[in-house]
Amino acid sequence: MKAAQLTRYAKDYKLELRNVDMPRPNHSQVLVKVKEAAVNPLDSLIGTGSLRLIQNFKLPQTMGNELTGEIVEVGKDVKNFSVNDKVYMRLPISDIGAFAEYVAVDADAVALLPSTLDFKTGAAAALTGLTAYQALHEILKAHSGQTLFIPGGSGSFGQMAIPLAKQMGLSVIVSGGSEARKRTLNIGANRYLDYKTENYWEQLSDVDLVIDTLGQAELTHELSILKRGGQLLSLRMGPNGSFAEAQQMPFWKKFLFKVNGQKMDHLAKKYGVTYHFIFVRSDGRQLQQLSALIDQNIIVPAVDSTTFTLEQVNEAQAYLQNGHPKGKVLIHFN
Repeated sequence: MKAAQLTRYAKDYKLELRNVDMPRPNHSQVLVKVKEAAVNPLDSLIGTGSLRLIQNFKLPQTMGNELTGEIVEVGKDVKNFSVNDKVYMRLPISDIGAFAEYVAVDADAVALLPSTLDFKTGAAAALTGLTAYQALHEILKAHSGQTLFIPGGSGSFGQMAIPLAKQMGLSVIVSGGSEARKRTLNIGANRYLDYKTENYWEQLSDVDLVIDTLGQAELTHELSILKRGGQLLSLRMGPNGSFAEAQQMPFWKKFLFKVNGQKMDHLAKKYGVTYHFIFVRSDGRQLQQLSALIDQNIIVPAVDSTTFTLEQVNEAQAYLQNGHPKGKVLIHFN
């Protein structure tokens, strides 16, 4: 079968299309014929070697983190899936490989495709959905009555996080471009700030929770609007010592991440709040819960109209970085 593989870490890395052996599922896995694979910023972080301290792959490594597909074979111990089931997933970080014609994956990472989504829109839902779920439930431990602000939350992450936060009883404030105001309010945001005309740090205060999607340049502004005892979780700024502790990393990695996160932790302490970083894991059970939320709220993730094939995987990654896509960039498999 064909697969797009990383053969060396580099700032200007390119994936190579190779013929590799068809994977065989073990007793706890399913074999999935890939229909759509999503391209994510995470792929670039892996390819450039930026995440080697978190996960260092033995090269060559088939790339790709999330996909939709159809089950074609089921391991003998798998009871909750059948051949021909339509599924979606975020692959385990130690066993990625969505940029391939077939994937063998542990059944615990897989969920049935929501009834309101097709292969394309489903491929845009798994990673962002799990990010929102794990951020709100596991790390922030959000609860009813709290206020959540998502700067830059008008995109694909907000599309999943807003209805989930509303289901949990949170009041949600989002900033973004004017063109996204209506759709963001329609999916449940309580308030929307146009970043071109309104500085959120001049408008907001005493916020309980912030989920950062923008990165280091916004750190001070985001911290300034939190109440004392509040929490900031970043998808972009990088790990710290508490992240390494939670991941039960060896001592030397805990030390390195503590050093890496000193700026964030120091500023957070100055404002009397806590800084978190998230690295999303696969979880089919959580995805199944998200499927119910997606169907109930008729959430249809945005997908960019430009179509790429596996042979065009490098063009797809460049398009994600530089092409200003209007939704998730997908690799289509015939």
